[in-house]
Amino acid sequence: MKLATLRNGTRDGQLVVVSRDLTRCVSAAAIAPTLQAALDRWQELAGGLAELGDALNAGALAAQARPFDPRACHSPLPRAYQWADGSAYVNHVELVRKARGAEMPASFWTDPLMYQGGSDSFLDPTGDIVAVSEEHGIDFEAEIAVVTDDVPMGVTAGAARARIRLVLLVNDVSLRNLIPNELAKGFGFFQAKPSSAFAPCALTPDELGAAWDGGRLHLPLLSFVDGAPFGRPDAGVDMTFDFGQLIAHAAATRPLAAGSIIGSGTVSNRDADGGPGRPIAEGGLGYSCIAEMRMVETIREGKPRTPFLSFGRRLKIEMRDAHGASLFGAIEQTVAPLR
Repeated sequence: MKLATLRNGTRDGQLVVVSRDLTRCVSAAAIAPTLQAALDRWQELAGGLAELGDALNAGALAAQARPFDPRACHSPLPRAYQWADGSAYVNHVELVRKARGAEMPASFWTDPLMYQGGSDSFLDPTGDIVAVSEEHGIDFEAEIAVVTDDVPMGVTAGAARARIRLVLLVNDVSLRNLIPNELAKGFGFFQAKPSSAFAPCALTPDELGAAWDGGRLHLPLLSFVDGAPFGRPDAGVDMTFDFGQLIAHAAATRPLAAGSIIGSGTVSNRDADGGPGRPIAEGGLGYSCIAEMRMVETIREGKPRTPFLSFGRRLKIEMRDAHGASLFGAIEQTVAPLR
């Protein structure tokens, strides 16, 4: 099933079930008022939500349904108890380090990287990316994420996969020019990682069919800048750590509460020849962030030439099924100055 949250004047919005074709939705208030409330009692409530979705898709709720408008949506979880973002595509990490002439520790292939992001105020799927200054190096990062049920401390990767309740698309907004000084302090990201955005709909894994293997989503993740294709890497390829491994890493020394969001990090594929990847204009799969394109330019040409995002530029992130239909709805944002 597909779930979304409509703005209704409250912080956490109104939970709705969305039709498979993203054209209609129906209130789930009789079952759960919010997505977090549904996740808190998932074992008890998921069946009723699924039945509501089946009835909506069958056309049995015409009188109750309303048109689904992504512009009326909050993030599926407007705020969450936890947002922890990994870096499962080690190709991306390797490029970052190679561009600055740094060797990559061997442990990066066996021990996931992860940081804890701010989860108190996610951006709406079609809301602006508001930034203080273009000089901060405004960038997007197209990612996959999952939402968990309660996860016990010390969970194994195999058991963790069974705790995945929902799948999301993410734009993990990054301020690239603030990152070096923050990392130099040895205390992680903070100012360099403002609020993230999520696509309008959260999907249960069964909605993804054969594209979901229990820990990875095997479909291209599409990014567009100002309407032009920027990236289309396959999210199921070159993912060194699957979501079970990422969840287990996050829960190694603490339990995770229902509604915790675990991100994949920037989706990144190697080129067919094993190289760092080529732009779409050169027949490659492109990139899921501007920083990666700049890294490749530095490796190939000695310096980057693609600028980060400036005010007024438009971004779109989407995933489509084998028939070309949008699965999650799209993240569609414009970069805007703080006023």
